[in-house]
Amino acid sequence: MDEMLKKISENGEVDALYSLLVEDPKVLKRIDRLPIVETPLHIAATTGNTRFVMEMVTLKPSFAWKLNPQGLSPMHLALQHGKDHTVKAMIAIDSELVRVKAKGRITPLHYAAAIENLYLLAEFFGACPSSIEELTVKRETAVHIAVKNKKVQAFKVLKGWLLRNNREILKWTDEDGNTALHIATSTNQPQVVKLLIGNVNVNAKNFEDLTAMDIFHLHQDSLDKKIGNILHRARAKRASEIIITPSTLAEKLGRPLSLVEMRDVYFGIIGQSLQKSPNDVRNVILVVATLIATATYQASLSAPGGYWQEDIPPTNTTTTSNNVSQVLKPHRAGEMIFKTSDLIIFLVSNGLGFCSSVLTIIIVIVGLPFSHILYLSMSCLLYAYFTAMALTFPSPTYTDNDLGTANYLLIAFTTVSLTYCIPVMALIQWLSHLGKKLKKTRLKH
Repeated sequence: MDEMLKKISENGEVDALYSLLVEDPKVLKRIDRLPIVETPLHIAATTGNTRFVMEMVTLKPSFAWKLNPQGLSPMHLALQHGKDHTVKAMIAIDSELVRVKAKGRITPLHYAAAIENLYLLAEFFGACPSSIEELTVKRETAVHIAVKNKKVQAFKVLKGWLLRNNREILKWTDEDGNTALHIATSTNQPQVVKLLIGNVNVNAKNFEDLTAMDIFHLHQDSLDKKIGNILHRARAKRASEIIITPSTLAEKLGRPLSLVEMRDVYFGIIGQSLQKSPNDVRNVILVVATLIATATYQASLSAPGGYWQEDIPPTNTTTTSNNVSQVLKPHRAGEMIFKTSDLIIFLVSNGLGFCSSVLTIIIVIVGLPFSHILYLSMSCLLYAYFTAMALTFPSPTYTDNDLGTANYLLIAFTTVSLTYCIPVMALIQWLSHLGKKLKKTRLKH
């Protein structure tokens, strides 16, 4: 690098930089041609000349992604030298810089976790949430790095963010198959072990076929006995005590289809086209089913024939209006005006359309978040629908529709019973899951 440019970068002289560019317009371009090089941005980031850094990132954005001969980016150098304000200024210009990888695929998020810079951890999550998914060459997440370096507070921040956004990352393993629980156990951190219980599989095995309990027993002389007690209360087991279940993709594919997978195949949610997203197909089905349910429910509230406005008991079927006598069928106010045959056709077809669409919605939402609450709301909707039908259906006491009423009530009872089976089963499953979760929580404390 030109000595003059190096000195300007160290001192953060923005005006001198532009004067140099006037004299030699290609000075930055020559530096940019090299894949590994120390740029003026590296020097300015190291010294914390924030304004100069922002000017340089604006002039040459590519400099922010270049690594120096030591394999570090300007962001990493700023972090190493404690220039937090410079780091924040850089991510304000380009939030994706949180994902820039130094030697070993170490990102600024990994480094912030390693040095327990809680302020920048929060800033990085706000600027680039997806940066939490980045892995080092050892396939370590920021969680692994925080636990390995015994940075408990950094781990708490990472765990808190993941529980609110993507808790599955807590279960990810490194190149040796170790979860954060394996590492916390081997590095003698009972507090971290306790925090992980309930969020990871306590019986997960690493590539040496060891669980966290195995690691504790192998090194129990040098480990805190609290770790063993915590694992024991969480029902952690040694590898030899675990019943082998399908875990690999090959083993999973060898099993029969589950109920949810059978549903997805039947409804065409998966297996129809590699270009179609399962979520897109599910959304289309839900939209169509919802429209049918809405139309049929509205039809039940606004019968095509209208409703009687007055009571005509069986003993009085003749009315007089303008000296003209009319013979009317006995009825009650609020009942639907229909011929017997039309009434049965309308109610059966409308009821089946409504129930089938509701049943489709219930089946499609199986496994989705808050599906158990939706089961309850759909059950209430079904109850309201058939209650409205029962209240407006012509009473057999007033009409000769005894057979029609019986048929309709039989269909309604059967349909509701079948439709309720799924939410009731789902509710039982949810209560069982909730019981297990509460039990785990009690064991944890």
